[in-house]
Amino acid sequence: MKLFTGLILCSLVLGVHSQWMSFLGEAYEGAKDMWRAYSDMREANYKGADKYFHARGNYDAAQRGPGGAWAAKVIRYQDPNHFRPAGLPDKY
Repeated sequence: MKLFTGLILCSLVLGVHSQWMSFLGEAYEGAKDMWRAYSDMREANYKGADKYFHARGNYDAAQRGPGGAWAAKVIRYQDPNHFRPAGLPDKY
């Protein structure tokens, strides 16, 4: 009986640990998505494109899963193409 209880307890602990590690990994990747969008914004140096790049970073981060969605909520999740300025190169 003690062995069975110990096995159940260990599996619960490992399951929760695995979920947290996944969440943290998604949050990290989401933060990288937002940083990449910021870097692209700085590189493009295009007037009026900041909302687009912020929204694109949030959108990309949210696609990562719950951790990325959490990271995206730090700013605000929006549709990036709604903010895309006319004339912005297709590279972005």
